[in-house]
Amino acid sequence: MRKERLIVPILAFLAIVWMAAQLLSSVLFERGLRQALEDLEARGEWRVTRTESQQGWLTSRGRLILSPLLGRPWRLELTYNARHGILSTDVEGSLLPRLDTVLQQAVGEVTAPSVPRWKGRYNTLSGHTELRLSLAPFVIQQNGRELAVRGGRLRVEGVFGDWHLRMLLDQLTLTDGMAQLTLGPTELASRYTYIDDAYHFTQRDHLHIETLQLHYPAYDLQLSPLDLHSHMELDESELRINGELVVGDVMIPSEAPETPLLNGRIAMELSRLNADAVRQVFRRLRQEASWGDASLPMAEGLLARLEPDLRQMLTDSPRLDVTTIAINSPLLGLRVDADGALFFDARDLDELSVTDLGEEKEQAKWLERIDGDFTWHDAPAVAALWLGLPLGTRELEFDVVRGVWRINGRPMPELWP
Repeated sequence: MRKERLIVPILAFLAIVWMAAQLLSSVLFERGLRQALEDLEARGEWRVTRTESQQGWLTSRGRLILSPLLGRPWRLELTYNARHGILSTDVEGSLLPRLDTVLQQAVGEVTAPSVPRWKGRYNTLSGHTELRLSLAPFVIQQNGRELAVRGGRLRVEGVFGDWHLRMLLDQLTLTDGMAQLTLGPTELASRYTYIDDAYHFTQRDHLHIETLQLHYPAYDLQLSPLDLHSHMELDESELRINGELVVGDVMIPSEAPETPLLNGRIAMELSRLNADAVRQVFRRLRQEASWGDASLPMAEGLLARLEPDLRQMLTDSPRLDVTTIAINSPLLGLRVDADGALFFDARDLDELSVTDLGEEKEQAKWLERIDGDFTWHDAPAVAALWLGLPLGTRELEFDVVRGVWRINGRPMPELWP
């Protein structure tokens, strides 16, 4: 009899625990979503607007709009419907891309046969999130042009401070009249780690294109494969960007079906961009976004307001180190093995204008700030002849002094009109 009396309190206790767990799951999901959106905006590249939000005990739903912070040429309308469980929350929704009104007027109405659906899961205890998107094949036609996507998959997973992205695209074909560009399969792998408000962050990306084919009536061009590696790091003192481009065999089947036109790799690093100024630019961009209308581009005069911070980024005299240029052309019998560096003179930065960079006079002022040198090791005789040097010259020294190029101590000859 005593045991039977305990059943009701036990059931009531379990019900209270279950309801509390459901409520906690809902609250933690909302907190995690809000933190993820803040993290996305912290980089100063994206604008996120939450147009609808209904947080519930068992379910939550909402609508987000994601667009580039500068320009708004397009936006993504993302809806979500979350079902809260005790240990995890299952989320699903739709993803609808839209063009800016001005761009849409230029290219015409662009529609897809169906709205892509996505699914995800949020772990209540660990905060781990996983999102998956499958893209069905579709074709977009506009003014005689056609974009065909055979299909793709996107996966995003991670926790606060550490996110992984992997995107697979089976094949993309762009046709414009008689010309056709085909890419694929294509894979993008990315990892982004950061601390609160992106004060410090590191991002690594690897883009792999298995094949690239360009078709014209007069000739065909094929490239296989193409790899682009990048590593961006913002620490206490500077922003550094490392990049490496690896080009496989570039073939012209109609001219030389068995011999590559070229292949090789280029590696470089941009460094000494002032970290505090970079962070200030991010803050200013977020501030500009908060003042503007989500449906409109950035306010006029943004570049002028950013100009002092952009110049401040150059105060530590940025440098570009080209550590490797290794290009081989079996078809032409040439090989380039070179390295070098360029430096920017950061004195009297107030004399420079970012807003007037479109003018030739201002461009010349910026070029005068560049110095550096490059060395072409074991250069072929034809290169020395082409540059007006003795045929026996095997080491080509390219110097840049105040934006003016010299070769082995001589003025650089004019290579083309």
